[in-house]
Amino acid sequence: MPPHLEEAFRALRLADRDIEAFDVLRKASHIHSSIIGFHAQQAIEKSLKAVLFAHQVEFERTHDLVRLSFLLRQRAIEPPLSDNSLRRLNPFAVMMRYDDWESEENFVDETAVWLQTIRDWASKQVEIVVRQAS
Repeated sequence: MPPHLEEAFRALRLADRDIEAFDVLRKASHIHSSIIGFHAQQAIEKSLKAVLFAHQVEFERTHDLVRLSFLLRQRAIEPPLSDNSLRRLNPFAVMMRYDDWESEENFVDETAVWLQTIRDWASKQVEIVVRQAS
């Protein structure tokens, strides 16, 4: 398998780890929302990066989900989440881990839907590239 596809699949596997952590942590009432949000942000970041890797799009080291989405749209690849949704998750990459901020009440449930949506989309995008390479 070409290295860019190996990297794409690795990113999807790593996203799955964060999704699993998100799912476990969101069920525990004593876990702070910043910790849960961190894993959501990480899973979405890795899912977006998997698609970038699959399409051999070079990108700088960043946690900015809106920037990653922009790079995909520049190649006519439309992520399933709006920039507004992605922008809501960006602070969890770094800032919220060092703050005492509380998220909105429905944040976790809404984010769970986003995670499933983007992970399914990313997997399909990578598989399309794999089929085209065959």
